[in-house]
Amino acid sequence: MAHPALLIVNPHSRRGVDAAGVVADALERAGVPVLRRDCAEAGKLSGLIRELAGQVDRVVIGGGDGTLNAAASGLVGTGLPLGIIPLGTANDLARTLGIPSDPEQAAQVIAAGRLHRVDLGEVNGHPFFNVASIGFGVDLTRALTRDSKRRWGAFGYLVAALRAIERLKPFSVEIVENDTVHRSRTVHIAVGNGRHYGGGMTISEHARIDDGRLDLYSLEVESFWRLLLLAPALRTGRHHAWAEIRTLSGHEFELRTRRPRSVNTDGEITTRTPARFRVLRGALDLYVP
Repeated sequence: MAHPALLIVNPHSRRGVDAAGVVADALERAGVPVLRRDCAEAGKLSGLIRELAGQVDRVVIGGGDGTLNAAASGLVGTGLPLGIIPLGTANDLARTLGIPSDPEQAAQVIAAGRLHRVDLGEVNGHPFFNVASIGFGVDLTRALTRDSKRRWGAFGYLVAALRAIERLKPFSVEIVENDTVHRSRTVHIAVGNGRHYGGGMTISEHARIDDGRLDLYSLEVESFWRLLLLAPALRTGRHHAWAEIRTLSGHEFELRTRRPRSVNTDGEITTRTPARFRVLRGALDLYVP
């Protein structure tokens, strides 16, 4: 008999309670037995995966990008493939991979068994799927509360962004790429592994989650109004036309600031500068359409 799939659904996600049974039923109807476990604390998710790795042949996670981020180290350590049930507010990893938002359809993608190997980013030992950032991205994370996400959904990002803009202030940073040091006066730096982040923003129009590189951009603006003008380019990832957007692409970067600044990875604040980034090529197998 085949090993079951380990199904973990974030009970705090907007649709978690209702979706868990739907997903389990859809998998079992398709011939995939399920071992269901609850994990209310994100910090314990990777440990649970390691604990049960010998009993299952895949991991299915229902939640948002933050939940998936919390599972990343456990997945890398065990080598188990990942199936995604998008239940969060932004679901940027699912958007990058083309995974449907409907839980039953997402379960059918997993049951079909098509695997694709993807990269992970890593900063100071913390893995991430989508993006890591300093500056405005951290302020946005702090302004975006769990209650606002549950109440407003994707609109909560706009509300949080308006709050974060009130604290918008440029800072100095050194971006080290190989032996080259780029000095930037910026309000936000994003280092992307995948394609989408922040509820559908695009790290670069050329970015892929399996291209073996990281894409970096720095917003070198001095005012809120100029940032508004850049918004369409940030949405599409077409940064080349704007002098205020510095872009780099490579395998490794280091960010140095005068004082330690928090780093956001996939919507969770996990480390501080100095921040050393690298790409983990072909780190995970994911179920995709």
